[in-house]
Amino acid sequence: MTDRDREATGFQEQAAYDESIDLRTDFVMVYGLNDTTAQRIARWREAGYRVHLMTGISWGTYQDYLDGRWDGSGHWDDAQTAADGSPILHGESTDIPYMVPTFGFTEYLLQKLRPVIELGVEGIHLEEPEFWARAGYSAAFKREWQAFFKEPWQPPHSTPEAHFRSGQLKQHLLSRSLDRVTSVLRDEALQQGREVRFYVPTHSLLNYTQWQIISPESRLRILPSIDGAIAQVWTGTSRTPNVYAGKIAERTFETAYLEYGIAQDLTRGTDRRMWFLHDPIEDHPDRTWEDYLANYQRTLIASLLHPGVSRYEVAPWPHRIFNRPYLREGSTERQLIPPDTATSYLIAMNTLRDLDQPEVRQTNEGPRIGIALSDTAMFQRWSPGGESGHYDGLQDALALEGREQLHFSDFYGLALPPLYDGQRVCPVQLENLIDTPDALDDVDVLVLSYEFQKPLAPGIHYALAGWVNRGGSLLYVGNGADPYHEIRSWWTGRYESCADHLAEALGADRKRDDVQPVGDGRVRFLPSRPADFTESPARAAELVAAIRELAEAGGHTWEPTNWLSVQRGPYLIGAVLEEAGGSQVVEGTYLDLLDPRLGIVRRRELGPGDLTWLRDLTYDDVPLLASAGRIVDWHQDDTTIRFICEAPRGVRVTTALRVPKEPANAGDLDVRYDGELGVLWLSHPGEPGGTHIHLEL
Repeated sequence: MTDRDREATGFQEQAAYDESIDLRTDFVMVYGLNDTTAQRIARWREAGYRVHLMTGISWGTYQDYLDGRWDGSGHWDDAQTAADGSPILHGESTDIPYMVPTFGFTEYLLQKLRPVIELGVEGIHLEEPEFWARAGYSAAFKREWQAFFKEPWQPPHSTPEAHFRSGQLKQHLLSRSLDRVTSVLRDEALQQGREVRFYVPTHSLLNYTQWQIISPESRLRILPSIDGAIAQVWTGTSRTPNVYAGKIAERTFETAYLEYGIAQDLTRGTDRRMWFLHDPIEDHPDRTWEDYLANYQRTLIASLLHPGVSRYEVAPWPHRIFNRPYLREGSTERQLIPPDTATSYLIAMNTLRDLDQPEVRQTNEGPRIGIALSDTAMFQRWSPGGESGHYDGLQDALALEGREQLHFSDFYGLALPPLYDGQRVCPVQLENLIDTPDALDDVDVLVLSYEFQKPLAPGIHYALAGWVNRGGSLLYVGNGADPYHEIRSWWTGRYESCADHLAEALGADRKRDDVQPVGDGRVRFLPSRPADFTESPARAAELVAAIRELAEAGGHTWEPTNWLSVQRGPYLIGAVLEEAGGSQVVEGTYLDLLDPRLGIVRRRELGPGDLTWLRDLTYDDVPLLASAGRIVDWHQDDTTIRFICEAPRGVRVTTALRVPKEPANAGDLDVRYDGELGVLWLSHPGEPGGTHIHLEL
């Protein structure tokens, strides 16, 4: 029963309006620029939505620009190009390359987007500004190199320095293009008396680094015409395998938890909006319905454990969820979505509008562990052997050449050990320290390494020194073996590595391997390679011991646990960490929001890898508990409850209400009633225009 003004939930769709994909969210992002765009926008608006537009900023159906129909000149030299001279294509397409964001391509995008403003959209989403780390060999990129660095182009994979500088240039070009498109269009909209907001849907910094892609990331906080972002975290990104305790495995929940964590820093502390994306299907078309649902729930619960965000993109492409067949476990036959799965998805999507809760309680009150992650990690994704594999979520990662680099063990070696010890671990965007005074206010112990990333400015170290002096605890991990320490940058020629400048700023001795007091805080330099902590349980425990020592020196109590959970108003969200072992018992009186029947839970024992999302029935006395539909026009008095329930056509809707007695008349609805709890369950077919419910009590 929330209004649409907050735009708490939305989805993106390129298909024409259809009642089977009308999810009844607050807004819809009509996808793509073509001859049907205006008609699709009008139809979704007619269905009651606030309407945005989404299109790719780095790729799309831009063949008229590439083949010369746009301005009389071909522009295939603007395509991102690999070392062998081949264009890098999007997905399985043969004529949609990733683009170098030259001035010419940026002006083309402006011209394509201008007419959209006149269509009255409220927001424009420029998605996935992406430049592949293995790119950088096109004629356009070589010209941009000469203009930016004022020296001849170098093959990006020829040296670590050339690759790092290539990454810097790629980020600059993407940021420049975004800045121009959004600034010009915003000004032109204002001249027309319109106000249009601009957002950037983007993968997490963690995923882009892992997949070896360059993106603006931290720059999105400072581009003046950007109003926010969508954190594109989903099963396809989060099931990318990594290594913990010597074992290579998909860790969808833990990876998603870390991905959503770093994504918050794109808007944290600003007035810009952030939506977390969930994807009930993912891009891989050959998995089963059971696999899709299980991994969707892993990313869903991972996102809900971050209470700082309460807006969500509930799905990309609902047409592929509700109208495409996929496999079932144990069968070779493809089937449309199982009814219970559809209901389960919709219960989650509709409950997400209620996650902006004023009362939040963490069940683990231990130290908050930050893992520093910099944009420059994207610039260091380089394999000395040249090509280091290409992965975008559609291949078998375990069979991929160069998969050891794909694991990104330098980061996961620092993040997974304390996470599997049950601590609140969250990546921290290193660049934010420069201009955000409170960037580390929610961190008690910060883990930092320069073996896979570098500080772009010495000011980062002065900010760190101030934070440590005020009581923070810093663990620096590194043995100085990274070849990128030798690149030309602000520290070279004066310091052996950037870590030496960090020690100087702290007033600490980098050669000591013990806890050193710094003002009211402390620092320890651990001379190890971060990836080493992925090798075995013993190495993971070694890192945990070092972090714990600093936390306890700062006065924090460290309690190992296998349980991550948070209470957001009436909602209990939790997960048992699979590789931590053991179980967790939840007791109370709850409604199970992951159950399509919305069953009652009084006691549940959760084993390794189990997840839960429950509504506490004792928390309040509100009448509407949960529904797979959107409830509007609610009216209640002593004898009657009336409302309208909106849902996609073709699904089965379950709604749970709190009522004092079983209704005397519920019409054609399927009804269950628990007299002890006063809970009524209603069931009926979905109807986008609304099913009118009238209950006589």
